[in-house]
Amino acid sequence: MANLKEIRNRINSVSSTMQITSAMKMVSAAKLKKAQDAITAMRPYAEKLTELIQNISATLEENVTNVFAEQRPVNKVLLVVVTSNKGLCGAFNANVLKKTKERMKFYADKEVEILTIGKKAHDILSKSEKIFANESQVYDELTFENVADIAQVLMDLYVNEKVDRVEILYNQFKNAASQVVMTEQFLPLEPIDSGDENAVADYIFEPSKEEIINSLIPSSLKTQLFKALLDSNAAEHGARMTAMHKATDNAEELRDQLKLTYNKARQAAITNEILEIVGGAEALNG
Repeated sequence: MANLKEIRNRINSVSSTMQITSAMKMVSAAKLKKAQDAITAMRPYAEKLTELIQNISATLEENVTNVFAEQRPVNKVLLVVVTSNKGLCGAFNANVLKKTKERMKFYADKEVEILTIGKKAHDILSKSEKIFANESQVYDELTFENVADIAQVLMDLYVNEKVDRVEILYNQFKNAASQVVMTEQFLPLEPIDSGDENAVADYIFEPSKEEIINSLIPSSLKTQLFKALLDSNAAEHGARMTAMHKATDNAEELRDQLKLTYNKARQAAITNEILEIVGGAEALNG
């Protein structure tokens, strides 16, 4: 009977776990809808703004300087690693951390620092790598204004030549079941090879191209970082929903196996008791 009691306790434990994973799945599913709508609305705007700035930058006269597109030898690199504050989301965080290790090997001969956005990245990387800053609190209120402050810090570091390149590593939301680990160059702005030299020749600029560039580029960079965080936020909820769905299915399967084992053990115990009773009765009659 002690064995039966142990199996009953395991069944109760698995059932409780299944209730928790099922609840977490439903919570993530509800949050995913809002996060997915946000990134779906944001992505076309961010992509078009980046395309516009690249086209205008490609037509700037040689004597016009653009501090954010200045190409200089890369000696100091800052990696912005975006993960989640919470776990239980499958390989969501592990994939970004793996990509971070790959980029650090790529820049093995450079001075590399890391800015973490997400407690999971900070907890792991702070044990072995040099952390420049931790901005995990931005998830407490994920707004454009809060993200813009982080982007401004990155721009100031680049303009003041404290870093020569800034890259963002994050999970791009594809759908609820899959995410793509992205490595985007944040600064300097990547030059484009425009096949059509007259791509923006029909535009009339007021004020000048230089003034437009100087005012739009900071806004574009802030938008780029905000888009990356929205992507990561939606991908996190999708990954957690999928992970909790699988965990619930596994718990249900384990519970069914334990119930079958319990019924078999219980049937065997009853059979043994019947045999003992019948044997005892025959012994008395004898």
